[in-house]
Amino acid sequence: MTDPHDLDDPALRDRAVAAARGQRPFDLLLTGGMLVDVTTGELRTADIGITGPLIASVHAPGARADAAETIALDGAFVAPGLIDTHMHVESSMITPRRYAEIVVPQGTTTICWDPHEVGNVAGLDGVRWAIAASRDLSLRTLMLAPSCVPSAPGLERAGAEVGGSEMAEMLGWPEIHGVAEIMDMRGVLARSSRMRDIVTEGLASGKLVCGHARGLGGADLQAFAAAGIGSDHEITDGDDLLAKLRAGLTVELRGSHDHVLPSAVAALATLPRLPSTLTICTDDVFPDDLVESGGMADVLRRLVGYGLDPVIALQAATLNAAHRVGREDLGRVAPGRRADIAVFRDLARFDCTLTIASGRIVARDGTVASQPAEGVETAFTDTMHIAPVDTETFTLRAEGAAVTLNTVLRPRFTEWSTREAEVRDGRVILPDGTLLMAVLNRHAGDEGGGLGVLDGWGDWDGAIATTVSHDSHNLTVFGRDAADMAAAANALIECGGGMAVAQGGVVTALLPLPVCGLLSDAPATEVAERLRVLRRATESVADWQPPTVTFKSLVGASLACNPGPHVTDLGIADGLTGEFRPAIRP
Repeated sequence: MTDPHDLDDPALRDRAVAAARGQRPFDLLLTGGMLVDVTTGELRTADIGITGPLIASVHAPGARADAAETIALDGAFVAPGLIDTHMHVESSMITPRRYAEIVVPQGTTTICWDPHEVGNVAGLDGVRWAIAASRDLSLRTLMLAPSCVPSAPGLERAGAEVGGSEMAEMLGWPEIHGVAEIMDMRGVLARSSRMRDIVTEGLASGKLVCGHARGLGGADLQAFAAAGIGSDHEITDGDDLLAKLRAGLTVELRGSHDHVLPSAVAALATLPRLPSTLTICTDDVFPDDLVESGGMADVLRRLVGYGLDPVIALQAATLNAAHRVGREDLGRVAPGRRADIAVFRDLARFDCTLTIASGRIVARDGTVASQPAEGVETAFTDTMHIAPVDTETFTLRAEGAAVTLNTVLRPRFTEWSTREAEVRDGRVILPDGTLLMAVLNRHAGDEGGGLGVLDGWGDWDGAIATTVSHDSHNLTVFGRDAADMAAAANALIECGGGMAVAQGGVVTALLPLPVCGLLSDAPATEVAERLRVLRRATESVADWQPPTVTFKSLVGASLACNPGPHVTDLGIADGLTGEFRPAIRP
């Protein structure tokens, strides 16, 4: 999408000034709408005149009728285009153009994309691909330079490594708007040379330096902010939200953890005013959720449902967001600003009927305007650098009649625990209520993998494999039966990555994601349906126990940068202490 410097054209400003004064017609005139003024907090009737990519005038209803095109809004609500301040296109498992086809009709006009998923698979070439694949879309992409490649160096291996020199190179690209979420909290607090260099390059660039402060509080939170990091989206509850705001961080309140939102809204209600440093983001949205419920519009819908005033929600998603990303041309429906506009039927459901970006109508009534034809979207389709596996890969071997296992307790907020296990014919028999998690390095097939036992995930019958596995995106397999685990893993090795379910030694569902083992260029509705089928197949395998033991837990189980033990391709590592423990206690 267009660069902000297109508004610097004096001829454009000449036309806009003349149109505002009635000396020439508008290119586009929106009439009969209710303006959501996110600057003053007012709801007021107004007509909006647009010249090229600029808003030329916001004036009294009916004051003007001269325009090349007029659209009557019939009382609908006119808001700035929504700005998603932190997200990963890869979580939706579709390419950028397919993503735009879904979210632009929902009123989103700008996203801040951290492409660290493709970066972990394909390095700087993957980031270059993300930039190229985002060009010429109806969705504006503010690309960030991934800092967590890998997210926990020394605890896991990815397909590439980003240090200070790589960060400096990316920050020199004009398309890069800052440093993406810094997830290596341990490295930041310990002032590791790698993280020190990355943050230093970000600060020197004058661009954004974004954070990931999961579980940090007290002195550690103060230290994280003191390092120069400016934001966080890893909010765990209302108290955590207030602590992050009070620490001076911009909070990107995310919709992907719905259970946090009620307490966040309640905490905001205790403040005398909305902090200008509160923004809204989606972070991670699976394709079926994206198609069925939506992206940013769905987050707004839920926040309002939990009691947040809709105008305040829109202010956070537009004006506050524009300030955060340093785009003063965005975030307001006001003269002289960019004509990025979302028109909603109401401020409860946030059903969008019209989306305008840089003065162009880019979506009407749920349908996006034309997008680029297929091009760079099919890059990186050979990323499964791993040979087929057998049942031995998923077998814990031990001597004697019994062993003590070091286990990872619970999917979220993990803790070390232990379980006693029987040994038969040299093979460990998993205790009831546990399952085996294997993380196999798929970026270089000779690098092996790690095995660990998960506790508190319920009783399973079958296996699930995924290459969507934050953040190094190695081949991760969950199950109790080695034959099921091997079948699911080999299905992904053969198809180029994605997700697979196996039961009784047979693959029962498969979602191929050939681009980096993370994405498909098929239409979002098609990918969403295949994921629905796969989700249903997992229900006969996994003992889901919401809100903690869920399908989504699969893709975050190896997130080694977070505090507590996590299984990686190197073993079982603690993201807070850096400690490794073997699966079987010596």
